[in-house]
Amino acid sequence: MEATPDQPMPAPDPKPLEALLQECRKVIVGQPNLLNRLLVALLVPGHVLLEGLPGLAKTRTIKTLAAASHMTFRRVQFTPDLLPSDVVGTLVFDPRSLTFSPRKGPVFANLLLADEINRAPSKVQSALLEAMEERQVTLGEDSFPLPDPFLVLATQNPLEQEGTFPLPEAQMDRFLFKLRVDYPSAKEEGEVLLRADGHEEAVRPVMTAEAILEAGRQARQVRLDDAIRAYIVRLVQATRPGTAHPWKGREQLRCGASPRASLALQGAAKALAYLAGRDHVLPDDVTALAPDVLRHRLLLTYESEADGATTDGLIQALLAATPRP
Repeated sequence: MEATPDQPMPAPDPKPLEALLQECRKVIVGQPNLLNRLLVALLVPGHVLLEGLPGLAKTRTIKTLAAASHMTFRRVQFTPDLLPSDVVGTLVFDPRSLTFSPRKGPVFANLLLADEINRAPSKVQSALLEAMEERQVTLGEDSFPLPDPFLVLATQNPLEQEGTFPLPEAQMDRFLFKLRVDYPSAKEEGEVLLRADGHEEAVRPVMTAEAILEAGRQARQVRLDDAIRAYIVRLVQATRPGTAHPWKGREQLRCGASPRASLALQGAAKALAYLAGRDHVLPDDVTALAPDVLRHRLLLTYESEADGATTDGLIQALLAATPRP
């Protein structure tokens, strides 16, 4: 329920999401930042791109998140011979009635795992654009709404580039986060081996789609001070040409962040505060989320890449050069 000026918003209650997190931890060892950001994405809601080397449990994490909820889940293995109709569906001709009827594809689910999304050609990747932005799919002359919530959780391997198709900038901008999955520590890897030897607990569904939608509505009511909103605008504006800002890193960029970045930072900061049990956003929420929101939206010049510059390094310099409220 939305708060009124005379009725303050009730204190956030993230306990159902904590139960969801505990179920995921039965299978996923470590990776606290990854699991936290996936819960934030559920609340916003927004799509997530996971990038990491093979064998780091990217696909397993997403499948575990789906198993811990009552939401519908579909997995599509992206390959070079995949067609757009294999993802969104198509019209099928019925010779008896001489009519076309829609056959919906696997995109009609709450959670869609696009595994190794950069292995499919651009025409298949572009088939997801309407679904990710408009949350609907058009087949023929009719548009069909997707379930609510709807999230695309995509994975890609940054190491192997042969036979891959880089995602176009327009589609990258539709992802709320780009998360990097790193190697586990020695202790965590030992725990992985132990669980693989028969010590892994079964995951049970603990949260419905309706409960997640309600938690998202509560997260959107978290208070965001005007000073923090202005801070978000300053960060994003600094990545664009012609903006007066002490940060000089934009000279190393071909393209800055779009207004989607500002919206993503605002929504994700509210969700992060909600998960922490707070009814207000702190500047720390924005700075913690900035790398995940901005790293796939900033395009380096070829000269900067040749000099060894990275988007994460530029983002850290941007945060250091921007006064916090």
